[in-house]
Amino acid sequence: MNVVFFSLSRLLQLIPVLLGITLVAFLLLRVMPGDPATLMLGSRGTPEDIAALTRQLGLDRPLWLQYLSFLSDIVQGSFGRSIAYKTQIGPLLIERLWPTLALVGLSTVFALIMTVPLALYTAVRRNSLADHAVKFFFVAAMSMPPFWLGVLLVLLLSIVFPVFPVSGYGKDWLDRLHHLTLPAIIIALGTAALTIRSLRSSVIAVLGADYVDTARAKGLPEGTVIWRHVLRNSLTSTISVLAVHTSWVIGGTVVIETVFGIPGLGSLLVSSISARDYPLVQGLTVTFAVLVVLINLLADIAYSIVDPRVSLS
Repeated sequence: MNVVFFSLSRLLQLIPVLLGITLVAFLLLRVMPGDPATLMLGSRGTPEDIAALTRQLGLDRPLWLQYLSFLSDIVQGSFGRSIAYKTQIGPLLIERLWPTLALVGLSTVFALIMTVPLALYTAVRRNSLADHAVKFFFVAAMSMPPFWLGVLLVLLLSIVFPVFPVSGYGKDWLDRLHHLTLPAIIIALGTAALTIRSLRSSVIAVLGADYVDTARAKGLPEGTVIWRHVLRNSLTSTISVLAVHTSWVIGGTVVIETVFGIPGLGSLLVSSISARDYPLVQGLTVTFAVLVVLINLLADIAYSIVDPRVSLS
């Protein structure tokens, strides 16, 4: 029950945060140069046509009325109507949400698969050749811009060795998994570079603890000591790093989704900003904020699972 009450309290705390985010996004969009009516009509639009379309879109009303209308749409769960796509924003966000969640989720799984064994191995054999090689590889991967790393891996694994598709999202779940694997690996390399460093440092610190020496003195195998006593007590800081980086990845999938043609929230954000689609950009802002809060909530719950001493209150 503590988890339920804690989750509800965190969700209630989300309300003022969302209000602040929506207000900032609303004001920033209004100070950007250009307006939707001019972009939609193009160079052939007369001042009269632009003024008429502006009234039709409701952009001639006072800013406070436009903001209250947006908040009303949020309460109703519709987010209003997209100017560029001419459809309700709620179903459009749900449709684009799943590719982004699948990409981020798959990249997180790949990052964990790389992090745990490599961090444990390099911590136990610190300052060895393998330790330096792992650090060099992941620092180099993290230093490369995502679009550049994406282009290089596409050339290598999609053209020279046609293992993965160049772009697209696929049709069924297996085909989509095939299409998402390469972009997920690119994201996972950057995530693993941070989590390996964090977990390696924690493991080195825990290896010097008294209870680890006690476990070894009892005659427990080294593998049991590492996996049962060392790893679990080293995960707390890594969970924090993973949560923060995953929150950043959700908002930073724009580049990867654009390079690989994935129809997710990131690519939708680019097109909506270009079209000055105010309602859609605001809906995307709220969606990203909710996802970040939910990730932090899951991280807090994971703390209590890994370390029972952590109280959810």
